Amino acid sequence: MKKNKLSIALAGNPNCGKTTLFNNLTGARQHVGNYPGVTVEKKEGYRNFKNYALTIIDLPGTYSLTAYSPEELVARNFVVRETPDVVVDIIDASNFERNLYLATQLLELERPMVLALNMADVAEARGIKIDDQLLARRLGIPVVRTVGSRKQGMEELLETAVRTAQETQRTSFVINYGRDVEEAIGKLAPLLAAAQRQLNFPRRWLALKLLENDRDIIESIQKIPESEGATAAAAEARAELQQKLGDDPELLIADFRYRFLGALYREVVTVQDEDALTFSDKIDKVLTNRALGLPIFLGLMWLVFNLVFTLGAYPQDWIEKGVSLLGSWVGQHMAEGDLKSLLADGVIGGVGGVIVFLPQVILLFFAISLLEGTGYMARAAFIMDRVMYKVGLHGKSFIPLLLGFGCSVPAIMGARTLENPRDRLVTILVTPLMSCSARLPVYTVLIAAFFGEQRAGNVLFSIYLIGIILAIIMARVFRSVLFTGSTEPFVMELPPYRIPTLKSILFHMWERSILYLQKAGTIILAVSIIIWFLTNYPTEVQYSKDYAALIAQAETLPQDEVKEKLVREQAGEKLGQSYAGQVGRFIEPAIAPLGFDWKMGVGLFAAFTAKEVLVSTLGTIYSVGAGEEDAASLKDALAADPAYNPLVAYALMIFVLIYSPCLATIATIKRETNSWKWALFSSGYSTVLAWIIAFIVYQGGKLGGLGG
Repeated sequence: MKKNKLSIALAGNPNCGKTTLFNNLTGARQHVGNYPGVTVEKKEGYRNFKNYALTIIDLPGTYSLTAYSPEELVARNFVVRETPDVVVDIIDASNFERNLYLATQLLELERPMVLALNMADVAEARGIKIDDQLLARRLGIPVVRTVGSRKQGMEELLETAVRTAQETQRTSFVINYGRDVEEAIGKLAPLLAAAQRQLNFPRRWLALKLLENDRDIIESIQKIPESEGATAAAAEARAELQQKLGDDPELLIADFRYRFLGALYREVVTVQDEDALTFSDKIDKVLTNRALGLPIFLGLMWLVFNLVFTLGAYPQDWIEKGVSLLGSWVGQHMAEGDLKSLLADGVIGGVGGVIVFLPQVILLFFAISLLEGTGYMARAAFIMDRVMYKVGLHGKSFIPLLLGFGCSVPAIMGARTLENPRDRLVTILVTPLMSCSARLPVYTVLIAAFFGEQRAGNVLFSIYLIGIILAIIMARVFRSVLFTGSTEPFVMELPPYRIPTLKSILFHMWERSILYLQKAGTIILAVSIIIWFLTNYPTEVQYSKDYAALIAQAETLPQDEVKEKLVREQAGEKLGQSYAGQVGRFIEPAIAPLGFDWKMGVGLFAAFTAKEVLVSTLGTIYSVGAGEEDAASLKDALAADPAYNPLVAYALMIFVLIYSPCLATIATIKRETNSWKWALFSSGYSTVLAWIIAFIVYQGGKLGGLGG
């Protein structure tokens, strides 16, 4: 039997339990992507219910529909322009009055709607009693009680949503905004007939938005020739209301909404012992305490950091060994040639370099989902906001920056916890300045070659410190130049503490892991193949020696080291004459003022894929291995090269710290911003900044007599 199709949009405030309900209703049948043109996550789920094939859309969590953020625009535009058959507004019953503001705005969009009183058990435990039937009569929509954590009310919610979608007659919902505002609405409404037809928004709602000076609606209406007079009339009406009532019309309209909500709350809600401290209040006396809050938060972040990058090291090592075994198997079972090299070095090596980060991604989002689900993440942002605000960042930015010391990829993905797009972008752009673990092999080799054991710790600490200082400076610069405007105030509702469901945590981890592999993996595969081509072609090169004859002669000798040395020398010469080598010589004039030669240029070019590749590339150029067992020989080779000295080595470490994020990070930036513009900007600005700082270090050191 063919099933009828219905679409259900889930709306609600952040922390109202919407994700839990979405997971309960859809199970594993979910699809995650981005809304076209914006960096706002789009979730769709599917469910067969009786004789209906339901598509359930999880709208982004938002406190209102006032168009101050992409989330608000997406939510309201989807409700009207995509015309879901019914909207389910999920309300945290324990924060009833605050959550009702969004409900009234959704009702004014005149779409079929159901109200879900979620966390009804928490409300009852707090002594909050809500008269469901009276609330339904006052709002003119069905009301259903749910407890998402226990899967209670799910069937009734779907039943009610399906029934509401089929109803043809609906009770209209209107808030009286006072005589003066209502007169202004009455004058504007007749001018908006064409806008109503083209934009599909209700005429009364459009008039309200014009009075509220909603830029998105004003720009949309101005594009409609028949409605040009409406915007001019609205500007005149706003001025008259401002003069007559002595306040901005937007604030007046919001005030009437809050008055309506206050009266409705008093009518349908009774609270026993309003002054009693809740369980969450008692915990917050410790966790958000002025003296204890920050140390507790830092301790928890230390645990998260170690969970991600210590516990994650074990499965990461297993994956690395698996990738290595796969590469070895391909090498043993394929004939020599370009295809073998492409598969072993390009495809397996390139994609394998991304897959090894998967355990960290999974563990990171396990920790984030756990902190968010319990309600602690909101407290963490509150605790850190005062510190982060001084450097132009949001309180939530601290977590991605901290995780950036392990790896920029999961750290940038962690920036999704920031709702405001400006805060998210600033955090994403400065996170790569945190010195990730992939840079550590480079520091280790150079410090061992040019700095004694007594200075090694101080040198390494200074590199990490410079990264932190630069992140602070660049955050300030970006806030002042690229992301100007008033700083968004730190307003966040502190949800009650609760035990998150295992299902929601697992879904969160699964979604991020799949997206990471699908998006970043495919981009990295393509670019890895390009890098392989550049480092392996042209195949016909003029060698300084007859390596074939020398290697054949060496095979008769008992010492394997002779043959291996000749093979590495040949590989070094071939790399020098490859397209990548030619790039190194081409960029040598640009990096010469930093004290770098073409060999360092080749290494930096190759390290674009992953920073630790610099060590293996230099190992190939200097005809030594790049593994741990050969680190000493590479150290000696670098120390013996007259092109190097301690100043050059330090400038090179600075450059590696700052310049373009690795390929995996760039791909992740593209994924998280939904734009190549910011990915390329991140690569470009950091490379320019690296050149400037390395130039200051090298040339300043030379002037100070340190370049010998």
